[in-house]
Amino acid sequence: MTVRRSAAALAATAAVLCAAAAAAPAAIAAPSPSPSPSAALPPGLYGTTDPTYDGVWRQSLAFVSQRAVGVMPAAKAVEWLVGQQCDSGAFAAYRPDPSVPCDAKTTIDTNATAAAVQALHEVGKHEELVANGIDWLKSVQNEDGGWGYTAGSPSDANSTSIVIGALARAGERLGDITTHGGKTPYDALLTFAIPCGGKDGGAFAYQPDKAGKLAANGDATAAGVLGSLGKGLVVGDTAAAKAPTCRTSDPLRPERAAQNGAHYLAGALAKTGHLDQPPMPGAEDSAPQPDFGNTADAVVALSASGHKDKAAASVNWLAKNSAGWAAQSGPAAYAQLVMAAHSTGADVHDFGGADLVAQLNATGPAPASVSKPKPVATEKENKDSGDGDGIGGVWWFVGIGLAVGAGAGFLISGRRKNQQL
Repeated sequence: MTVRRSAAALAATAAVLCAAAAAAPAAIAAPSPSPSPSAALPPGLYGTTDPTYDGVWRQSLAFVSQRAVGVMPAAKAVEWLVGQQCDSGAFAAYRPDPSVPCDAKTTIDTNATAAAVQALHEVGKHEELVANGIDWLKSVQNEDGGWGYTAGSPSDANSTSIVIGALARAGERLGDITTHGGKTPYDALLTFAIPCGGKDGGAFAYQPDKAGKLAANGDATAAGVLGSLGKGLVVGDTAAAKAPTCRTSDPLRPERAAQNGAHYLAGALAKTGHLDQPPMPGAEDSAPQPDFGNTADAVVALSASGHKDKAAASVNWLAKNSAGWAAQSGPAAYAQLVMAAHSTGADVHDFGGADLVAQLNATGPAPASVSKPKPVATEKENKDSGDGDGIGGVWWFVGIGLAVGAGAGFLISGRRKNQQL
């Protein structure tokens, strides 16, 4: 989906990658803004904190959530994002001087590219740029069918899921995107799914550890559910269906993996209404802390899979408790809350007494327009995002639609810390 990522999480991920450390990034602490930048920020950029590690990400999440609720970003905000794209079609986390061409030293990444592709698609009139971004993403697909954070790095559940969302949103048939060995994005994504039976059955891992074992990860599970459904960063409000279950199937199909993941998330949220993140290494307080961003992501994932009723308590918890976190974390956090509320039918203009849309809009240039939102899922996307065998949740929504009148909807991801629950 997505977010989703804090600047701190992105900074830590970048440090891990640059140091060529372990394949999977280290666990990240609670979201917090990065230090204030020493130079003036571009006038079109959302947020006031250092954009080095999350500029494109937060801008993109702001756009997709705004478009879901009928807001058109300002032209200068869109122009800033357009200017961040490299000639190859890829995006870096942030380019302070877009007039300097991207080169081998430019750290481009799949997550920023996938998010920006979705954002530019939503604001419209940039389909050539979207196509260029999609072409680059397809060109760096790993042989297992998935994607890592940077081109050529080992595939992980979060990166693979957000790229799937971008491809689907652009109208690509995911079953047709294969490697030379015939692997699809779903082949890679399903390798991170933990089999049913144990206490963490149904969850997704970020990546296997050095011994090849999979550890449940709430953020990766939320992303994995959306990816398995062929969804992007925003989903619409759909009717709730029967409770999710975790069932083993051979072979494991994407739609079954999504329901298994939803079962895990519903159980994790049922305990307190929120997901937790582990404490920082060496922190005096060793108690787990609430994870607002991943809780919002889990809400979207449950709604996308037909189980928004299982997220109701979490929506209420976010409405009561997330204001301070969002104010501290900035535009990406407000975007995540907008997407969570939007996906469950909660009032985005009165979320625990706060107007989330107004708060998000205030983090960037005044919007070009505000109007009645249009559906974000298209008939073409619902037909084409799968591989012909129900991928993208078609089987699920058709079935429950006959029974309870489920509406069509669309998605998220965001993602992207790799805390263990």
